[in-house]
Amino acid sequence: MIRRYMTRFMAGRYGGDQLNLLLMALYLILYALFLFTQILAFELLATVLVFVSLFRSLSRNLEARRAENLRFLQLTRPIVRRWNTFRARTHDREHRYFKCPNCGQQMRVPRGKGRITVHCRSCGAVFEEKS
Repeated sequence: MIRRYMTRFMAGRYGGDQLNLLLMALYLILYALFLFTQILAFELLATVLVFVSLFRSLSRNLEARRAENLRFLQLTRPIVRRWNTFRARTHDREHRYFKCPNCGQQMRVPRGKGRITVHCRSCGAVFEEKS
């Protein structure tokens, strides 16, 4: 019964996205800092973040919220891409990773093959590397 009312209430509203997840994570961090330090600025910032997140979730202006989330994703894309590359390099012991000296494209080659000739698929550059 409550689910039906909530479904009807949220109909036409924006809901959650990646930016809201970040806002809520920052809220939790700031509120935990407030609990440990009792600095009121942390509580104030945490409260503002909760209200911004609720405003975004309950908003009926879908296009504006989508545009905000798209800007957020465009700003964080380089950070996420670097993090994913770092994780791939540290967890993958069977391959070596190279950047093309011409275009910067990431490439993966098998380890332990000695000196090999690497061909870039995006720009066609050819260079030698030790695998």
